[in-house]
Amino acid sequence: MLGNLGQLASLMKNAGQIKENMQAAQERLAAARYAGEAGGGQVRATVDGKGEIVELKLDPEIVSGGDVEMLEDLICASLRDAVAQSREAVQREMQAATGGIDMQGMMDMFGKQP
Repeated sequence: MLGNLGQLASLMKNAGQIKENMQAAQERLAAARYAGEAGGGQVRATVDGKGEIVELKLDPEIVSGGDVEMLEDLICASLRDAVAQSREAVQREMQAATGGIDMQGMMDMFGKQP
């Protein structure tokens, strides 16, 4: 708990800089693209830094195969991969923007659960 109080003090002291850093991070994430693949690259999903789908590419051969269930599974797998990359990038950006302050620890300190 005391470690979290130190982080709170740091947060308060550096609030203006953290706000600027967060804005810059959000802009970078909005422009970023993260691609996930499945089926040896036959299915490729791309999401932005918010985790929103911006593109889905399917190899024509996999579509003509007629195995709809497999295609659905591959689409889901490629999306999971892309979203996981996006979430990791968000975590890195937020950690950098806050100077390493553990925002989850701060939320826990105040009793809020994600």
